[in-house]
Amino acid sequence: MNILIMGPAGSGKGTMSEYIVSEYNIPHISTGDMLRENVKNKTELGKQAKILMDQGKLVPDEVVNGMVKERLQQDDCQNGFLMDGYPRTLNQAEALEAICNELNKPIEKVINLEVNFDALADRITGRRVCSNCKATYHIKNNRPKVDDICDHCGSKLVQRSDDTVEQLKVRLSEHEKNTKPALDMYSKKGIVVNIDASVAPNEVWNSIKDALGKAS
Repeated sequence: MNILIMGPAGSGKGTMSEYIVSEYNIPHISTGDMLRENVKNKTELGKQAKILMDQGKLVPDEVVNGMVKERLQQDDCQNGFLMDGYPRTLNQAEALEAICNELNKPIEKVINLEVNFDALADRITGRRVCSNCKATYHIKNNRPKVDDICDHCGSKLVQRSDDTVEQLKVRLSEHEKNTKPALDMYSKKGIVVNIDASVAPNEVWNSIKDALGKAS
């Protein structure tokens, strides 16, 4: 199954993506991971991206679209894929649609995670990240065994500078402005499933499984 997962920062895309790829045995495709892999492997697209990133510039859609197309042609995508973090805009959604049509791999479901502002604020401001291995914790819902210390590597946990209510408001505004038109495009195709992601993770996962059906 070819799936997109969408939702604002803090909606649980990472956690639900882990569940989905495990249940359906499909690769998790993240544009951030793709960029890092291409830069690391010094591909032509990676070289283009690195020049721009080193200059502090955004990587243009054409480069990202090229990476997506190459990634979807790899062997592990033959039985489907989960796309996370892309598309973020209508232009990207239209480009992805063209790529998927060309490869005969149409998007079949769009999982849209919805969370109210207060729940998002609680998740974002309570998040802590390991300064070394980047493992993620939460001061209420996923505490480390020792306060402020990573369970995995023993390094100090920190709060990201953008994990604030003020930055959340900015991110939500950007998400609404940029991503809603893309979501509307998929809604017209009748493939969007809105999931209440403000409840416990197991409840969110059960709703997603109901929406996707049994793994083949």
